[in-house]
Amino acid sequence: MSRLNAVVAVALVLMSSPAFGAPFGVDDFQDGTTMGWFVPDPGNPVPPVNVATGGPAGAGDAYLQLRALGGANSGSRLSVLNESQWTGDYLAGGVEGIAMDVKNFGPADLTLRLLVVNFPVAGPPTDVAWTLASVMVPAGGDWTRVLFDLSAANLFAPFGSVAGALGDVNELRLFHNPAPAFGGPGAGAPPVIAMLGVDNIQAVPEPSTLALLGAGLLAAAGAARRKLFRG
Repeated sequence: MSRLNAVVAVALVLMSSPAFGAPFGVDDFQDGTTMGWFVPDPGNPVPPVNVATGGPAGAGDAYLQLRALGGANSGSRLSVLNESQWTGDYLAGGVEGIAMDVKNFGPADLTLRLLVVNFPVAGPPTDVAWTLASVMVPAGGDWTRVLFDLSAANLFAPFGSVAGALGDVNELRLFHNPAPAFGGPGAGAPPVIAMLGVDNIQAVPEPSTLALLGAGLLAAAGAARRKLFRG
């Protein structure tokens, strides 16, 4: 392998490495569980389930399946949350977004958003924020890698503050709502008939970090190319 190709190879490996999501890992669902993703209503007839095959990598690639039934009863809305491995200080961790693979198996186009919540030890949440820019997932599409922007400019805090929510996340929620709003259990997001596949959920670093890294690696590649051509 030439020196130039080696530099490019290192760049690709580094920029795709899960290490950029530290201190959070990657939810790939290969352990056969939902990895802590759940719906709070015990009466929900369609809770999240682990599907053992058919993820982005094909046969043997497990993924998380989310469903909603529409109507007015339990399970009518598409919403799932995590209160375990996705808690913590996103600001200190340099987390500026969350990426995941998604596939819309249902009949309706979906508009996805993220919600971050800071709960005190007891009582109602003190800080809540959700994403303004949505991620559109058309019905009938294939697996697609998407990114939810968690920068301050893309978050709205109806009470508390964006910094307060990101600085102590106790709940991360993925939900469908064409409007940039979340009304809480049984309100806000519209009912929808849906089946969504989710896989490889991963935190990503600040865009500035990636930009600096990319610029440095491109400069190194350029230097290697110049040296190669001169030598």
